Amino acid sequence: MATMGGERVFVDTNVLVHAAVPTSPVHASARNVLRSLHGARAELWISRQVIREYLAVLSRTQTYARPVPMAALVEDCQRFEQTFKVADETNAVTRVLLEIVQSAVVAGKQVHDASIVATIRSYGIRKLLAHNADDFKRFSDLITVLVL
Repeated sequence: MATMGGERVFVDTNVLVHAAVPTSPVHASARNVLRSLHGARAELWISRQVIREYLAVLSRTQTYARPVPMAALVEDCQRFEQTFKVADETNAVTRVLLEIVQSAVVAGKQVHDASIVATIRSYGIRKLLAHNADDFKRFSDLITVLVL
């Protein structure tokens, strides 16, 4: 994946989860891509939603991992706040979210993905690094998905 210095990339929760869990089938890929982007001096972003999702996902049993103790997850999230730029949920994000859900076919859990896209758009970020690119196909006219 070629990146230029200063490129802004939003990192989806699933990339952080796979990077954190050694037994994940794409653990090495997730870590390597994050290292590569960091080495290319990309500006890496997450949001408060990503932090909440990370806590929710890794505190329960996964197909490839047992629950992680909450104290360890809190340490991870504190490190994320130092490592990544963190997008806050603002009125602008909510306005963009409402525009997206009115114009795209979105329902149920897909609102979470639409919220990520709204955050990306509100912060002027054009690229999303994700493992589950299919979840974001409906938003391809709004963002570029970099597949893990």
